[in-house]
Amino acid sequence: MAFIKKLLLITVLGSAAAAAGFSHWAKTPVFAEGPAVEFTVEPGSSVAMAGQSMIAGGANISPTLFSLLARLTQKSGKIKAGSYDLKPGTTPLRLLDQLVRGEFAQESLTIIEGWTFRQMRAAIAAHPGLKHDTSELPDDMLLARISDDYKHPEGLFFPDTYLFAKGASDLQIYKQSYALLKRQLDEAWAKRDASLPYKTPYQALIMASIVEKETGQKSERSRIAGVFVNRLRNGMLLQTDPTVIYGMGTKYAGKIRKRDLETDTPYNTYTRAGLPPTPIALPGRESLAAALGPEKTMALYFVSRGDGTSHFSDNLPDHNRAVNKYQR
Repeated sequence: MAFIKKLLLITVLGSAAAAAGFSHWAKTPVFAEGPAVEFTVEPGSSVAMAGQSMIAGGANISPTLFSLLARLTQKSGKIKAGSYDLKPGTTPLRLLDQLVRGEFAQESLTIIEGWTFRQMRAAIAAHPGLKHDTSELPDDMLLARISDDYKHPEGLFFPDTYLFAKGASDLQIYKQSYALLKRQLDEAWAKRDASLPYKTPYQALIMASIVEKETGQKSERSRIAGVFVNRLRNGMLLQTDPTVIYGMGTKYAGKIRKRDLETDTPYNTYTRAGLPPTPIALPGRESLAAALGPEKTMALYFVSRGDGTSHFSDNLPDHNRAVNKYQR
């Protein structure tokens, strides 16, 4: 009888020690320092298979213990497929929680204000964290997957930084960016001065894209928009170089010549009145605000001072003197 009691005591003590050891393992970081381990949980994977993926990525973790942890916490069968980052300091308990919650590895992509749609497509196509579902689609077919409202994609995407799960479809970025642009444009349009010479939000978007390309000085955008609005109201040609450059396409080599200003294209605002047919770039929030809330000014002209700022004039003689001073 004494022997049996001793055996039971040893068994109980051994189980307690094992439980304590397992608890300690579950709450101890898989590794304390070094680069994150990237791994992928394929659809239909078990917890043990997820553990094997971590080992393949370079993590020292026991798939058997990790599976036991999932069973004890009733999380077996609840992990989500996807790409993950196992970061230094992450415990098995926290890691299991990440898999159950689907806290996928995050990637980011920044779309720059003033980029053309062609530049946006190139940046998306070059991002290694995206699944490139649209890379072979021409612009019109890509746009058809996002919206039926427009025929030309230029200007319809909002420049911003977008976060996404590693391996997400590139179409997700286009849809997010388009939806954000529409929201920003609709909000600005709702607050506009009704006397502005735009018949549609799209015309305001075209103006915003011109303002975006005309200056990098945020403080000047509203005044430059005011100049262009004055010119539209007075029936004057806009005569803005960025539209000419856009109309030249791949022919533009860094310099505009006189013959370029005289060569008619749908985007040459030296030869055609009014706004060009589409935006010429991706405008940001400040340019949208400037186009729909332009400064009330008498100025009809402006010229670059060469230092990133502009000189504004109310009449042609003053403008010509400013051109002679700053450009010639």
